[in-house]
Amino acid sequence: MAEDSGLPNVPVPEAEIAPKRRLPISVVWFIPLLAALAGVGVAVQQYLAEGPAIQISFRSGEGVEAGKTTIKYKDIEIGQVTGVRLSEDYTRILVTAKMEKSVEKLLGSDAKFWIVKPRVTLSGISGIGTLLSGNFIRFEPGTSRVPGREFTGLETPPAVTQDLPGREYRLRADTLGSLGVGSPVYYRRLSVGQVISSALAPDGRSVEIRIFLNAPYDKFVSSGTRFWEASGVDVTAGVDGFTVQTESFLSLVIGGIAFETPPSLEGYHPVPDNAVFLLAADRTAALSPQEGEADPYALHFDEQLRGLSVGAPVNFMGLQVGEVTGIRLEFDPATESVGTRVDIVAFPYRFLRDMKKAGPYAKKELPPGKRRELMQRQVVGKGLRAQLRSGSLLSGQLYVALDYFPDAPQAMIDWSGKPPRFPTVPGETTVLRATLSSILAKIDNVPITEIGKETKEAIASLDRTLRLLEGETLPEAKKSFATLDRTLSRVDSEIVPEARKALEELRRASAAAERALKDADEMLLAPDAAGRQELLDALRETARAAQAVRLLADSLERNPSAVIRGRKPEKPR
Repeated sequence: MAEDSGLPNVPVPEAEIAPKRRLPISVVWFIPLLAALAGVGVAVQQYLAEGPAIQISFRSGEGVEAGKTTIKYKDIEIGQVTGVRLSEDYTRILVTAKMEKSVEKLLGSDAKFWIVKPRVTLSGISGIGTLLSGNFIRFEPGTSRVPGREFTGLETPPAVTQDLPGREYRLRADTLGSLGVGSPVYYRRLSVGQVISSALAPDGRSVEIRIFLNAPYDKFVSSGTRFWEASGVDVTAGVDGFTVQTESFLSLVIGGIAFETPPSLEGYHPVPDNAVFLLAADRTAALSPQEGEADPYALHFDEQLRGLSVGAPVNFMGLQVGEVTGIRLEFDPATESVGTRVDIVAFPYRFLRDMKKAGPYAKKELPPGKRRELMQRQVVGKGLRAQLRSGSLLSGQLYVALDYFPDAPQAMIDWSGKPPRFPTVPGETTVLRATLSSILAKIDNVPITEIGKETKEAIASLDRTLRLLEGETLPEAKKSFATLDRTLSRVDSEIVPEARKALEELRRASAAAERALKDADEMLLAPDAAGRQELLDALRETARAAQAVRLLADSLERNPSAVIRGRKPEKPR
């Protein structure tokens, strides 16, 4: 019982005993926990430091081994094969590889992988170093930004790597020919690129060929560049004779492509990558002028067409202005006969562009009406005609020539026909045959029998004359020759020595005379010669005498009587 102390009854708090707080786990467990966290951190760090794992499928895994085969990019290892196994359908080899973290950004979905091993192809030998180091996988980064982890490996190395400077172009051809991946591309007989792929066009009417030109040769391609197939040996026999064209020995084996930009082209400009060009069959076809419109004509010849073929040229002044497109027979109802017809096409731009340098004729797109007017004017006014001519005596090929024949009968182009009928003249063969026929006709009119009879009589007369000469004249001539021979012998033996002796005496006499003249010159003409002074005195006396005679003659002429009466004294004047 509580005692009453006079203090309010205030409850006194009672002390509570609080239990001592303890850790849920023992400190001892922190040690393995920290070790586990450290291990996880190391694992995470290692995971983050490692590159991605990829899988590559190949048709064959020749030389690929897990833990040995490496993956290289620019000859630097960027990964290693970690496993090799067969696919579920046993048709391919699945290669698992661990790539380095630094190349993770290069692993786009279009990245390329291929096995590098020794390869011997017609274009060269590659992968020789793998004979010692073993096969490895080459990596080529892609351009896609979508990351990829599963890839399909290439069975053959790509023809062009991504880091090779240059540009790609596309060519369209009727057929692929002997071209293949790796076939060289030539520029001025220098290998500047190669074929990297070929495929059939979607419409199936052509083949599309992709080529790669190395820098800086790609800058020589412009809108005016022409490409042609330079494969094998191109031997053609045409009206120009035999033509042999080839590029190089390698192109003979694996084919090739060549290109060139004609210098005469104007207004060409650079082209972008993957520009499309036509691939011609040969250089001649590639560099031939690009034609616009072509005018068809029909030609009718009254002669043999053997040697004329489709594709034969139509020349004007030696230059090709068209070609033959068809040769066939045609029935003429008017004459009820079958004749020949040759269809041609003429390129008006080649033929008419130089007629006038200015005006509408200078334009390539000449209106059809103007073309007809010009052609009709040439035919009517200038005598333009079509003629068959022989292009080669060896091959017998014929071609169609357009030339002027001012003396040809008047003719015009028949525009009512389809195609228009172009006037022709007989070919050279026909003219030659007509000339030979005329000569043979003249020969037939020659009286060969009479000429032969007269010739026989003339020969008989000549024979008689020869017999006469041989029987009579010839002996006399022999006698005359014998006499002449004896005379000459005598002259040689008798007269010639005497003449030689006389000549010797004459030579001595001439020498004596020369000496005498020399002595006379020394005696008479020398400055101190006595004879010279006497001769001068005598000449002076003779001059005085001549002067006295001249005075006497003058005196007698004035006084003729002085001879009888004597001389009178002269009167002073």
